[in-house]
Amino acid sequence: MKYTNATLILPDELVSELQKYIQGGYLYVPAKEEKRKSWGELSGYRKELDQRNEAIQMEYRSGAAIEALAEHYCLSVYAIRKIIYQK
Repeated sequence: MKYTNATLILPDELVSELQKYIQGGYLYVPAKEEKRKSWGELSGYRKELDQRNEAIQMEYRSGAAIEALAEHYCLSVYAIRKIIYQK
């Protein structure tokens, strides 16, 4: 999360009004619902996980054992099964 000094982006009147409620602290301003990004979308981690899971499913369909996949990807057998059998 990135912090921005309110005096750099808000009008003086609004800063004065905010100072009635909070001074010298952090204030979180949530994104509007339609602008909100899903988990991992900004960092690209969601895409990485999807690619990894796709590779696991492909290797399993090609005959790789679940235990071997678990060891190769440093995941539990349970986690590999969840990835393989997800819809």
